[in-house]
Amino acid sequence: MNPQDWKLILLALIAITALIVLITRAKVNAFLSLLMASLAVGLGAVMLLGVPARDATGKVLAAAGDGKVAAYTVLGVMKSFSDGLGATLAGTAGVIALGTMLGKLLAESGGAEVLAARMARLFGPGRIQWCIMALALAVGLTTWFAVGLVLLLPILLTLTHETRQPFLRLALPLLSCLSVMHGVMPPHPGPVVAVEALKASMGLVLFWGFVIGIPTAAVAGPLYARFVVGRVQANPPPIPSKASSTDPRFRLPGFGLTLLSILSPVLLMLLATVAELFLPKGHAVREAAQFVGNPTLALLLAVLLASVTLGTRCGYTRAEVLKFTEQCIGPVGLTLLVIGGGGGFARVLRDSGVAEAIGRAGDAAHLSPLLYGWLVSAFIRVATGSATVAITTASGLLVPVLAGHPEMNPHQVALIICAVGCGSLFLSHLNDAGFWIVKDSLGLSVGQTLKTWTVCETIVGIAGMLFSLVAFHWAARL
Repeated sequence: MNPQDWKLILLALIAITALIVLITRAKVNAFLSLLMASLAVGLGAVMLLGVPARDATGKVLAAAGDGKVAAYTVLGVMKSFSDGLGATLAGTAGVIALGTMLGKLLAESGGAEVLAARMARLFGPGRIQWCIMALALAVGLTTWFAVGLVLLLPILLTLTHETRQPFLRLALPLLSCLSVMHGVMPPHPGPVVAVEALKASMGLVLFWGFVIGIPTAAVAGPLYARFVVGRVQANPPPIPSKASSTDPRFRLPGFGLTLLSILSPVLLMLLATVAELFLPKGHAVREAAQFVGNPTLALLLAVLLASVTLGTRCGYTRAEVLKFTEQCIGPVGLTLLVIGGGGGFARVLRDSGVAEAIGRAGDAAHLSPLLYGWLVSAFIRVATGSATVAITTASGLLVPVLAGHPEMNPHQVALIICAVGCGSLFLSHLNDAGFWIVKDSLGLSVGQTLKTWTVCETIVGIAGMLFSLVAFHWAARL
């Protein structure tokens, strides 16, 4: 490392500190904060350090004619942000929008209740914790954390009252599974951004997400619940009252069709990965599997299927199904802007030379890319309270780090994404919207939420990193 690298890293730290202050103290919109932090880094690099310009691949540009290095300019800063925003949304906007539509159809059709009733009978009263986990894993695959919690809360309360088990013994497994699904599994925003930035295999991320996520959720959920139940007294809120009559034209979907609707995009993406691993390039079956297993197309097919199985087949008209798919997109708009802003910030960090300097610092500290990515993601998560900002920024900073490690195989890259996703969940506290959603939904006090939800998320972050690290070293032999 050279003095210029340290100056660039200091500039990045100042910008990230400003980002934290803007989001947490000044309560500035996250997208606006990311844009201003990008300007701080870019303009500082241009006016104070005179860094060179870079092309679309990140290589230093030569000036026309004289062979000298071209300088990074203030106009180049805005171009970097715009290019990063566009590139990030190009690979993520469709996936996130389609995943949101699928979750909305699941919510409106009553599919979550169908899954709950069947799985409760399947697992039996003695294994109700595992029933809750299975429900959360199934629903959390395609729904956001807050949506999944709202969907499953009535089921959680019903099972708590019927089984008379301690409330936290069932609530913590639900929270841990929904959280892990949101942070580690596509099509959720953070993992999709990371897959796009690091050019990873979506199927492998799904595979390792299950392998790492399930034991992580088990440690943070059922195992931690055993410890905390006797130490934190929490009473469940009352069960919401239901209407005495229902519209006879609506009917609940079948269990099999509901499960198929939820799992179909995952199965298609995994099919593409299996074909890629076992069939040679140019094989017709491999190309067909990769086509239908493309994340955007897989989710499109799933939404079309769910429009029938969870829509018209349940008694809704086509106009009502259309309304559902339109209603759910509005609330996602700000999230997409934040994701794009995070991509723009990451591109400015790259084009100004900051990402490369941080990559050299990571090499100098002899940290593995997995630990480096987890630490960056966890730091930004704790500071800003946003898992999306954390994983987006960390993924952008990991690009030059992985470029210096060509020996990494696709399995290791997927495991790095799992670790970064777990880091983005670490230590949720009062600056995280999820903290307040959990507090209000479960009827807890701030202190109870800190002792349950915050600790649960901390365990998710640490356990997920440790499981990923073990698998990472094992995958090096593949």
